[in-house]
Amino acid sequence: MKFLDEAKIFIQSGDGGPGSLSFRREKFIEHGGPDGGDGGKGGSVYVTAISNLNTLIDYRYQQHFKAPRGQHGMGRNRSGAAGDDVIMKVPVGTQIFAEDKETLIADLIQEGQTVRLARGGDGGFGNSHYKTSTNQAPRRADVGWPGTEFWIWLRLKLIADAGLIGLPNAGKSTFLSAVTRAKPKIADYPFTTLHPQLGVVYCYDREFVLADLPGLIEGAHEGTGLGHRFLGHVERCNVLLHLIDGTQEDVGKAYKTIRQELKLYHEDLPKKPEVVALNKCDALSEDEIKEKVKVLKKLSKTKVFAISAAAHQGTHDVLAELLTFIQPKEED
Repeated sequence: MKFLDEAKIFIQSGDGGPGSLSFRREKFIEHGGPDGGDGGKGGSVYVTAISNLNTLIDYRYQQHFKAPRGQHGMGRNRSGAAGDDVIMKVPVGTQIFAEDKETLIADLIQEGQTVRLARGGDGGFGNSHYKTSTNQAPRRADVGWPGTEFWIWLRLKLIADAGLIGLPNAGKSTFLSAVTRAKPKIADYPFTTLHPQLGVVYCYDREFVLADLPGLIEGAHEGTGLGHRFLGHVERCNVLLHLIDGTQEDVGKAYKTIRQELKLYHEDLPKKPEVVALNKCDALSEDEIKEKVKVLKKLSKTKVFAISAAAHQGTHDVLAELLTFIQPKEED
């Protein structure tokens, strides 16, 4: 299933059905009077969040959602049937924006959360509704109220417990494949990750969801590279695992580049808990590892893990550290 995190769709609620203009015509009943029923209510358009979806790919092939109109009212005071509601199913974490892509209509962050986007039109009154002591034969029946129609944007921000960030070729996909059963594409060139990848990590009889996000480069917040489209997914993560390629010369510059992009995208992102890991240490000498860890520790002001995802060295310690931010261990 292809990953799609943004879609533009058209929604339209149903018109209300018109009321009936009718009079009783029965044998032996004089002056039967009005008996026109009301029209049915038009169908509404709802959106609900479900847990077994992680992409908006369904909305690439269907962009129009129209609820049916209400049925006509009928004689003998019979009301028209209401139109069926349309319920769109989206992944948990989906945001709904107006056509301007700025006005937030709803943010579905919990399973089962349901929002009505477009209310169906009310049905029109039949002439029996207007019968009074002074107007016993009303000849008025209303048409139904119209529904509403407009375009909206669906934008998915994956809800993961931890997110992998770093420059291209930092080894994020390798780390994800090493600690989960996910099978991301791994190659010796940058930008192998074109879409976010999710994996479930099992550690100390507990589990959490780890997301591998496309690599960021300088200027990503302005649309440079591939990662800019997926910076929004970082907002949903409880903790960030910042991987740095230990084989590059200036690890400090690599660290500062990513931190700057997070800050420029949203001022709250740098405030998220961060675990820093120097990756590919199996290709470094002991002195190189110590020197580069020292540089990163000075910049991040936190513990720096020296690991090798490819060789499965130190990965368990990193996972244990992530777990302290996701599911704090209960005191005995």
